[in-house]
Amino acid sequence: MFFAGKGTCFGFLQAKEDDLQHLDMSEREVVMLEIQELTKKYGKYLAVDHVSFTVPTGQVGILLGPNGAGKSTIIKSIAGLLRYQGGVGIEHMPARTLEAKRVFAYVPEVPAMFDALTVREHIEYIKRAYNSDITDQEINQLLTRFELDDKQQKLGRELSKGMMQKVSICCALAIKPKVILLDEPMVGLDPAAIKELKEVVLELKEQGVTVLISTHMLEMVKELWDLIFIMEKGKIIGMFNKEDQKDADIEELFFQITEGGEAK
Repeated sequence: MFFAGKGTCFGFLQAKEDDLQHLDMSEREVVMLEIQELTKKYGKYLAVDHVSFTVPTGQVGILLGPNGAGKSTIIKSIAGLLRYQGGVGIEHMPARTLEAKRVFAYVPEVPAMFDALTVREHIEYIKRAYNSDITDQEINQLLTRFELDDKQQKLGRELSKGMMQKVSICCALAIKPKVILLDEPMVGLDPAAIKELKEVVLELKEQGVTVLISTHMLEMVKELWDLIFIMEKGKIIGMFNKEDQKDADIEELFFQITEGGEAK
């Protein structure tokens, strides 16, 4: 299901307040999602090691890497589900603030539904919780796009993983976010839903929404990316901007880094 984010450590944002005041408005509006020195340990195990990156407004960032690289840990930290060291900024606000929570949405890798709520009630719940201005017609359009219009009265406990994933996506879209986080969003989806989700991501980009996707499935994000952050063992080992790479293939870029090359 959809979750809003909290944060835990925001000293970097306070330290940067003076710097932000010296930026003109056009510069301040460019970066929608900012991660600085994010570090997460599980006991002695270092899952994420001082990771920093930004995703500008209206761009699609991809956290790309094998299972266990730390991608989901970063997404969960941004969403406020984990305690961590470092900082997360949404629209130049700490992610833990109510103002920041109102503008970003999260689609987890493993969706969770309320057993006793119907598909429609899940979306209505999110609409009311976030005071979203989404209309009934827009909700109907979402349900139709993800082939849920005939399943509106199904209870959460009756849904397959694929259907739960679709409901989770619809809930996230229902708040009309400015930033959306998607953690391995295409796992469990059927081909038609994958195609629809790709179209939704491109539409969000056109609307100026900032998107961050974590995945290990290179072929699923070939048409989507503006920025790639390649991860391995808790670190970002390569970053690419599509504008700088022209017609470079995402697979070539990935293997250039992971097989011992250097990012250019």
